[in-house]
Amino acid sequence: MTRSPHISASILNADFGRLTAEVARAADGGVDSIHLDVMDGHFVDNLTMGPVVVGAVRPATDLPFHTHLMISNPLRFAGRFADAGSDLIAFHVEADDDPAAVIAAIEDAGKQPGIALNPETPASAVHPYLDRVAMVLVMTVNPGWGGQQFIGEVVPKIAELRRELDARGRDVPVGVDGGVNLETIGQAHQAGGRVLVTGSALYSTDGDLAPTVASLRAAALGADHASEAQD
Repeated sequence: MTRSPHISASILNADFGRLTAEVARAADGGVDSIHLDVMDGHFVDNLTMGPVVVGAVRPATDLPFHTHLMISNPLRFAGRFADAGSDLIAFHVEADDDPAAVIAAIEDAGKQPGIALNPETPASAVHPYLDRVAMVLVMTVNPGWGGQQFIGEVVPKIAELRRELDARGRDVPVGVDGGVNLETIGQAHQAGGRVLVTGSALYSTDGDLAPTVASLRAAALGADHASEAQD
């Protein structure tokens, strides 16, 4: 089953001096959602944004906000990011808190829960939670910094999770985050990734982002068409 690619703009690589305008630029360019990377300097060796930043840029667009918590204690902050305007809140299965409790907290806040896993974490680590989440986010770089190279060895895990979700009858998207660009988006989508998070590949473009977004979509679908032609 072919699923249309969902392009999510990671503002980690945007100009933080004009962040609201950068969110609007991505929305005007035709992306499907905004991806907000939250890092605490503990779970990953970097600090980025807190709920106040999410709230500050929320008025820039009506697109869904996917807030990606790369933090050690997501249970403590889930409600704050929900109040700031996040629509989906993804946390890491490797974090310190009980995943079931984090999912419940996100649901109690009226938002969609997502679960993320690092490149070295097996797909089986998130299996107990697949019936309770609205997205599974597969990291194809080691989290912490934008602009890294796509780790191709993770691609089979994307496919494995897609098969598991399909076997359960769950039309839940698999997200792919890290190093997604014109060269890698095709294999990510063909493997079963639907929510394709793009940062540097998007924001390295000045001005109108619509041609870049269109090219990313075409590259994602191109791999599917090439595979169908071979079959």
